[in-house]
Amino acid sequence: MTTQPSSAVAADVMIRLRGLTKHYQMGHSLVKALDGVELEIRRAEFLSITGASGSGKSTMMHILGCLDRPTTGTYELNGEMVSSLSDRKLAIVRNRQIGFVFQTFNLINRTTALDNVAVPLIYARQSNTRAAARAALDRVGLAQRARHRSSELSGGERQRVAIARAIVNNPVLLLADEPTGNLDTVTGEQIMGIFHELHRSGVTIVLVTHEPDIAAQAQRIIRMRDGKIIDDNPVPHP
Repeated sequence: MTTQPSSAVAADVMIRLRGLTKHYQMGHSLVKALDGVELEIRRAEFLSITGASGSGKSTMMHILGCLDRPTTGTYELNGEMVSSLSDRKLAIVRNRQIGFVFQTFNLINRTTALDNVAVPLIYARQSNTRAAARAALDRVGLAQRARHRSSELSGGERQRVAIARAIVNNPVLLLADEPTGNLDTVTGEQIMGIFHELHRSGVTIVLVTHEPDIAAQAQRIIRMRDGKIIDDNPVPHP
């Protein structure tokens, strides 16, 4: 059952989704990837989204990341109704407020770890990009590998580079889509340790995963089915 926030908690809500739908026309059929989603996420919360393939969790992630628009409904981020912004303004929101971590890392193989991390800074037309990129690599314990090309790094190291790239602009929201999916158990736990440290520093984290043990490390688990939220509960931690 979805818990309703108190008025005090509601004042500190970062994300509000109201009546959110995403529909696709496939031939003569209408696919409801999201079907009337209502959700609130507080600042500095660590939330996981789970569900079977086709449940709507990836579509939800794309809309939360301003990579896609809802068909109907509203999405409010930090008090701004981003669901109605122009493409140019959405790009600015993505660059300044949101960091992305993907299962496949999405690094540029021919460039160094340092240059990969600097990419968002270049898009944001920031100066002194190398110092900021090096500081982000240091936060994930990889400053010593800054000059190595991503093709020379292990899977865990590549994911650390991807996390450094995601946080280099100091986003308020970090979205992670199956971030441990391509990693062994030990390396996956190391990556989750970085997410926990980022969360302790005040970053809001939304993590999509099909792994129950990974989902259970969040503060709250959202379960989806057929484009709807069917369960929304806090995770009991000792």
